[in-house]
Amino acid sequence: MKIVFDKVGSTEKPFELSLQGVKLSGILQKSGYHRVLLDAAMEGDLPLVCDRCGKQYKAHIASALKLTLSDQVSEDKDDLDIIEFLDGVIDIDYIILSEINAIEGDFHYCDECDGSEEALEIEY
Repeated sequence: MKIVFDKVGSTEKPFELSLQGVKLSGILQKSGYHRVLLDAAMEGDLPLVCDRCGKQYKAHIASALKLTLSDQVSEDKDDLDIIEFLDGVIDIDYIILSEINAIEGDFHYCDECDGSEEALEIEY
């Protein structure tokens, strides 16, 4: 889903998108001349791989997402939650996919391995 940056106004523009079993729904609202606020909730079941035993399992994801979107290069080093769309088009697909990739990049443990103190050694 792509939204032209200039089409977002000061009134809230709702959106909803589902990708890979995760739904992102929220609002876009102009917060400055070159800035748009994205205030959304991300929820769904995401297939993950346990980093301890290698078993694939589904994890429920539920988190809030607040980002600033800009159509120009940001000089603000204090705010790290800025995504720049220099072509003037907000790509919601890109946002949800980058959040999914960030979650998949973390360490994850299935229910069987979570909190286990047992030493794990697998021989092949």
